[in-house]
Amino acid sequence: MTMALPAQDQTLMFSEAAQAAEVVAAQLRRNHDAVAALAAELRAAPPPFVATCARGSSDHAATYAKYLVETRLGVVTASLSPSVGSVYAAPLRLRGALFLAISQSGRSPDLLRNAEAARAAGARVVALVNVEDSPLAELADAVLPLGAGPERSVAATKSYLASLSAIAQLVAHWSGNAVLLRALDALPDAMANAWTQDWSPLVDGLADARNLFVLGRGLGLAAAQEAALKFKETCGLHAEAYSSAEVRHGPMALVGPGFPVLAFAQPDATGADAEAAAAQFHGRGAQVWLASADAPQGGAGTVLPLAAAPDPALAPLLVVQSFYRAANALALRRGHNPDLPPHLNKVTETV
Repeated sequence: MTMALPAQDQTLMFSEAAQAAEVVAAQLRRNHDAVAALAAELRAAPPPFVATCARGSSDHAATYAKYLVETRLGVVTASLSPSVGSVYAAPLRLRGALFLAISQSGRSPDLLRNAEAARAAGARVVALVNVEDSPLAELADAVLPLGAGPERSVAATKSYLASLSAIAQLVAHWSGNAVLLRALDALPDAMANAWTQDWSPLVDGLADARNLFVLGRGLGLAAAQEAALKFKETCGLHAEAYSSAEVRHGPMALVGPGFPVLAFAQPDATGADAEAAAAQFHGRGAQVWLASADAPQGGAGTVLPLAAAPDPALAPLLVVQSFYRAANALALRRGHNPDLPPHLNKVTETV
């Protein structure tokens, strides 16, 4: 017997994602002094590099951290595989490094083992975590609470966006970038605007799809990765995320007539490449949607509106916020309850 699905605005995913603007506003206020103090310490004793450690949506936030730290601070940032420490028990040379551990629950054994090993190796361990009394928070040198509150839907939404805003606040203070600091003040209102954007053409177009590519580049790659994951877990739709540059190195051979492609045009120097890829695939007859704050030149498929970003670095939060609403609607359209994906639990504990 098939259970009745909730209305679009009655899912946990919808209500939790809709809270993201308020969550971010409260988080930025609450964490301001702690972030400013941590940033001062990082300026006084600059780390030679940054290592991130996370899984799932949190690892997509780590992708955002990589691009933001490298572009705004020039500090090399690399993703550390949790398996290196938890399975292989391989010691790493992390003395003086900044180790960013990103987690909603702060309980996964592999993440904890790596954080412990990083601290023993002389790294500064900073935890971005939603559960403030978690084991990860207890072992970290510094904690930046996400402040997303309880998240009952299996699909992470507001906690993911809170991870991105915490990263942006840290980088803004660490770099001393006055423009980005001011932009953070305008971020919650921009996110509220992003939630109202109409992406119904995407929902209509993917109702019967079996697979698709999601494209982004630079700071926008994290948004593409997050969207591809949510398509899989909430909509039962196979999606793969690619850089709009990397997709040309082989995967584009799959794109032909009718193949679905969703492209995110990041409003910076990478945006033109995403638009060019969208136009190229549209020219082949692919079914293309391009999320862009501006009307692109040339045929690039169906344009999805994006809220204007107060700073290009914050645009990924806006595109993901708009996407979450569309993903919730698409899941229901395809007969899935986005709050209860099959075979998944809210907290995944890997070793």
